[in-house]
Amino acid sequence: MAKLVFGMNMSLDGYVDHEAFAPGPVLFNYFIEQTRNVAGSIYGRGLYEVMRYWDEDHPEWDVPLRAFAEAWRRMPKWVVSRSLKAVGPNATLVGDDCEAVIRGLKADLGGEIEVGGPKLAASLTKLGLIDEYQLFLHPVVLGRGNPYFANAQPPLRLVASDRIGEDAIRLTYVPAQIR
Repeated sequence: MAKLVFGMNMSLDGYVDHEAFAPGPVLFNYFIEQTRNVAGSIYGRGLYEVMRYWDEDHPEWDVPLRAFAEAWRRMPKWVVSRSLKAVGPNATLVGDDCEAVIRGLKADLGGEIEVGGPKLAASLTKLGLIDEYQLFLHPVVLGRGNPYFANAQPPLRLVASDRIGEDAIRLTYVPAQIR
């Protein structure tokens, strides 16, 4: 059975914004390895459209950027959207009955499946499908953006904290048992 993991870069005040800050070299290498080793990723429409950047080569890319693009292209992707009509290579569009599809992925696959996008993660949290939350905390205060926990405030229990590189801490949480 696969484990669903929602992990994203987050500011100190709880926002995710790919344009406001980026991972440093050590954390980016961590993301390359993570992408190489996951069973796949489930994206909401918004984040998937941002990540489509990696579908095409760019001449200005250095070796780490090319390595991430290669890993991302190989990774199976499921895109939850009612508005998209088609998705790119190695991706499957999930329209209606998202819950059944994702429960099926969890049952049929092994390893970790990444969940991308705070709105999608909020929906999956409400359904009790997220097994782990990884907050990659950066020393940045944004004061705006999409909150990491969009419309969901799950009770959580801290299970690990790791420093990754010069300026990021990964906080790993699992759903807490409500007493």
